[in-house]
Amino acid sequence: MGKKALENLTESMFYALMSFLRQARCGTEIAEWVRLRTRDRVRLGPGTLYTILAKFEEEGFLQETAVEGRKRTYQLTEAGRRRYEEELARLRACIADAEEEGAL
Repeated sequence: MGKKALENLTESMFYALMSFLRQARCGTEIAEWVRLRTRDRVRLGPGTLYTILAKFEEEGFLQETAVEGRKRTYQLTEAGRRRYEEELARLRACIADAEEEGAL
């Protein structure tokens, strides 16, 4: 059986997807939001960021809403919101397992 596309998001992917929960963003806005949200722990370089955006658009998680020269703005789709919620639930389950194991 094949692995589901983007079954487990990387940390960079998770934060990039999270950046769209409240508003549409362009690449530089995403990178800055992630940097600030993670207090410089996660930094998205252009190569990583635009690879993530292309994959998310291909998977139907984002849709392009505007193009101004080289600036492209994207917004989260319902599929993207569902994928974010699924990943959030998976991470919460991981934390619960770790906390339970630490309590033994």
